[in-house]
Amino acid sequence: MPLLGILARTEWGALGTHLTSDGVTTALRLSLLVSFSALALSLLLGVPLAWLLARVGFPGKALVRSLVLLPMVLPPTVGGVALLLGFGRRGLLGPWLESAFGIVLPFHTSGAVVAATFVSMPFLVISLEGTLAGLRPAYEETAASLGASPVRVFFTVTLPMAAPGLAAGAALTWARALGEFGATITFAGNLPGTTQTLPLQVYLLLQDQPEAATSVSLLLLVIAMAVLVALRGRWTGGMARPGGAGRAAIPAGPEDGAGTLDDAPALPVEEPATPVADPAGPAAPAPEATAPAPGATAPARWPLHARVTGFTQLTLDAEPGTTVAVVGPNGAGKTTLLRALLGLTPRAGAELTLGETDVTELPPHRRGVAWVPQNGALFPHLSALSNTAYGLRVQGVPRAEARRAAERWLARLGVGHLGHRKPAQLSGGQAQRVALARALAARPRLLLLDEPLAALDQTTRGQVRHTLRRHLDGFGGVCLIVTHDPVEAVSLAGRVLVLEDGRAVQDAAPAEVTRHPRSPWVARMLGRNALAGTGTGAFDGSLALADGGRLVVAEPVAEGARVLAVIAPEAVAVHRERPGGSPRNVWPGTVREITSVGSRLRVLIAPGPAAGRSGSPAQEAPVHGPGLVAEITTQAAAELGLSEGSEVFTSVKATEITVVAV
Repeated sequence: MPLLGILARTEWGALGTHLTSDGVTTALRLSLLVSFSALALSLLLGVPLAWLLARVGFPGKALVRSLVLLPMVLPPTVGGVALLLGFGRRGLLGPWLESAFGIVLPFHTSGAVVAATFVSMPFLVISLEGTLAGLRPAYEETAASLGASPVRVFFTVTLPMAAPGLAAGAALTWARALGEFGATITFAGNLPGTTQTLPLQVYLLLQDQPEAATSVSLLLLVIAMAVLVALRGRWTGGMARPGGAGRAAIPAGPEDGAGTLDDAPALPVEEPATPVADPAGPAAPAPEATAPAPGATAPARWPLHARVTGFTQLTLDAEPGTTVAVVGPNGAGKTTLLRALLGLTPRAGAELTLGETDVTELPPHRRGVAWVPQNGALFPHLSALSNTAYGLRVQGVPRAEARRAAERWLARLGVGHLGHRKPAQLSGGQAQRVALARALAARPRLLLLDEPLAALDQTTRGQVRHTLRRHLDGFGGVCLIVTHDPVEAVSLAGRVLVLEDGRAVQDAAPAEVTRHPRSPWVARMLGRNALAGTGTGAFDGSLALADGGRLVVAEPVAEGARVLAVIAPEAVAVHRERPGGSPRNVWPGTVREITSVGSRLRVLIAPGPAAGRSGSPAQEAPVHGPGLVAEITTQAAAELGLSEGSEVFTSVKATEITVVAV
């Protein structure tokens, strides 16, 4: 109704006359000067303040945020009184400002700017703080791992991704400053041509020329509505959050000069161009270590020595060209290890030497360590091609040369025709391949891959694994790959590092880990049964299992020795009735799940009360046994009539059990 009231009472025929009168045009020019000056001052003060509130923890943070937002709920006239008592000629700082700098804010245009800034800046701070808090740190951390300094990260990654929130906050700040009345008239007064802004002009016109006041009110209303329409819901949450899986529709940034490339055919496989030396010094990323051409200088080699302390504790040494697969259960410290090597986490620290260079004290962007996080962290405002060229560009490689190298890497990973697309236009698998190409193109000394193939389908995973293996075969540094896939660990890595609770429980060749896993988790990852137990010293080789049962093995185990009994699924026999004879490892159980693995079936058998069933000796008490996975043929499953819920017996020969000391 108030809006309809303005529209109904406006004298449309006299609108032009009212808006072009001398008083209105003067007030309009002054309002524009004050509002844009207030916006500039809000950006100068509000952007760092929003960053501080979003990214830095400090005592009293909640109080600071409350003080910043206080003008949004404070009556404007009270704000004007507060400004007058703080910056007026008799205020706390006013006399000092006048005597030291000759600055008098009250009843001056600068006072109107200060008043407008006081009431409007919170809109900028709250909008930008929310946007910055919503940005995943992985974007900025990845940019740093590619060699970008903090300043470059801010201007090429953080600021473009925060641009929607910044634009929304700036628009609201400007609109609020344009419409400010109470604080202005209280602190700066109502002086024509000096502090009499458009809202104050409306107030004066209401007394003598209400029709003109209505016309000017309509102008302010149109401006306010135009700002809200231009925001398109960004203030109210309609904007796609830039922290969401690289799918935000964000304007192109300064590095995305060729985001409209036509789809190009796959290019021949070539090695990236020779890098330009980083002026930062010895920590610049090394050239890609590939077989040199006849007469060429051999590529640099970068052995690794790391001593990690904190949540994850281990010492790691690796020769150039070594690929280490890091495996372990969730929470074992795998990602913490990678972040410690990058220098990105307070949970763990790493004394890190690459080649002959100790990079322990260097910031992440000067270590020459490239990282591919689990989600890829592609910069959503850059195309796939610009993402891939990012690491080369921050190293100083000319734009054209960097883009050619990026095209080659994208082609090698089968996504060369997608170089013009933004991350929002890529599937999860395509985005992961682009992220991998970006890390490889940066030519690091140490390459860290956190489940790089997890988002790929089986066919694509095999292709990318083959390409990655070809690169790693000639890589002059060390590569660490976090994975839960045993095929990746065996096919890509020369060593397998097993972590549990932040400690290394095994570091050996894949074949050794496969034959003698020292971790129950690794044994299960490899498809084997793993039972933790303690030797009893008994002549029959019995072990006391951790869950309270007993297991008989072929060789006696010293009393108190902690061991891991590894049983292959095909060594577990399944029976519907208790087997005859005198098998020593027989347990009742219940089928919980049956899955197909090639031409065979894997049967998950949980401990169950099968001992009282028909066919089992009535005098025998139920035997407490472990849960096991058995692998049988489809014909055997049909003959046994197995289904989920079937009660069965499992048996394992002592000679089929491998005992590994832990």
